[in-house]
Amino acid sequence: MNAFPEDRNLAKRKRKNKIFQTLFLMSTCFGVVALALLLIQVLSQGIGWLNWDFLTNFSSRIPENAGFKAAIFGTLWMMSITAPLTFIIGVATAIYLEEYAKDTRLSRIIQTNISNLAGVPSIVFGLLGLTIFVRLFGFGNSILSGGLTMTLLVLPIIIVASQEAIKAVPMSLRHASFAMGANRWQTVLRVVLPSAFPGILTGTILSMSRAIGETAPLIVIGAVGYIAFTPESFFSQFTVMPIQIYGWASLPKAEFQNVAAAGIIVLLIALLGMNALAIYLRGKFQKK
Repeated sequence: MNAFPEDRNLAKRKRKNKIFQTLFLMSTCFGVVALALLLIQVLSQGIGWLNWDFLTNFSSRIPENAGFKAAIFGTLWMMSITAPLTFIIGVATAIYLEEYAKDTRLSRIIQTNISNLAGVPSIVFGLLGLTIFVRLFGFGNSILSGGLTMTLLVLPIIIVASQEAIKAVPMSLRHASFAMGANRWQTVLRVVLPSAFPGILTGTILSMSRAIGETAPLIVIGAVGYIAFTPESFFSQFTVMPIQIYGWASLPKAEFQNVAAAGIIVLLIALLGMNALAIYLRGKFQKK
């Protein structure tokens, strides 16, 4: 006796579900295995070269004396410009677009361009920074040029993340604030922003992680690969961790591959630390 059509359809759906579940599991395992192999290779090459001297010495032509100090300080100086500018401009733009801008053709054009800029290759922002900050404004290949270029790079990401966080705030909270006599700015400041802050903060930290790991824009604006001093001002020449790693990896001497692996470990620790901080802060503020 033939099975009922409903039973055949149920069995067919179960087979499809099993097939897609297997495909998704294989995709996940592929990514995890590739990451694990990369980490194992980097750790095996660089862990023996990672010591206090590596963190406190400047780069050198001798692999045993090469250090990461200039790159670490250069990254910190650059992020001291990028982080506050990006957060202030990005959050302010998101607040305007979501809370104040009307649904007009101009606002839709602005929104579309912001979304498109988030997917533009990073080297394009490097060319923009070279044209505007290095040549037009005359900042040269300085930390200020690098920080402003990185601000342009990650600004669309923070704007989009902040907009999504603000959209997630229920309209009922806004209506309740208006009903209590608050104006729009008071509602934004005391109701919307506190509710959206976990998402805004997470997007900000993750975008800073991207800025720390970018190389192409900084090479275009003239960040150098060899620096034997720490920056003294925002107009000093500089290098950053990815550029220093790239410089070591391109040298023919085999020991510099191990030095580059040690630099990658330091960079990974910084990136993983920032991601962990984003997760911690998001959970903390969501509980509040």
